[in-house]
Amino acid sequence: MGSIDNVILSRRTIYKFLDKKVSAHLIQKALEAASNAPCHKHTHPWKFYSIGNKSRNLMIPEISKLAEIKAKKRKSDNIKESVDRAIDKIVSAPVLFAVTSKLNPNDPFREKEDYAATVCAIHNMVLSFWANGVGSHWSTGSITRTDETYRILNIDGEKEEIIGFIKAGYPKKVPSVAKPAVDEITYYLE
Repeated sequence: MGSIDNVILSRRTIYKFLDKKVSAHLIQKALEAASNAPCHKHTHPWKFYSIGNKSRNLMIPEISKLAEIKAKKRKSDNIKESVDRAIDKIVSAPVLFAVTSKLNPNDPFREKEDYAATVCAIHNMVLSFWANGVGSHWSTGSITRTDETYRILNIDGEKEEIIGFIKAGYPKKVPSVAKPAVDEITYYLE
């Protein structure tokens, strides 16, 4: 991919992946990049849970329930299709991680800083994947917020919060996205 600038500027969210395995070496590189994210007070509040096929299959009833509720709210004509699509998004991703951030209810500012650090870790992971030709998608869908998901993944919701799933794999297609011009987002103060 080239320089870090090129990696940052060319990275896009990937929604569909080729049916091609991502090597353990590239996954390890992405995890190492994540673990080297900037972190306030060196709290290292993140955890990355690699979700294998057994856990994915255990989530299917919960995914189905949530997708059906969503499809009914939208008054979808084909609920089964909506459910199948939701299941496929989780089951077919070549790489799937649940990413958590440490909770600190007695110190809301620390919790906010830890969340920010965890987002930096996610971004490092995503950029590492992209630099090696692997696309990704950070998902914060309803499946990431249910008690059943926490139970299946054995995550203690009293101590950590799932802030998203990272799906990764080789892109079927890289979308073209218009980003705002730098002039539109930059303010120079005297």
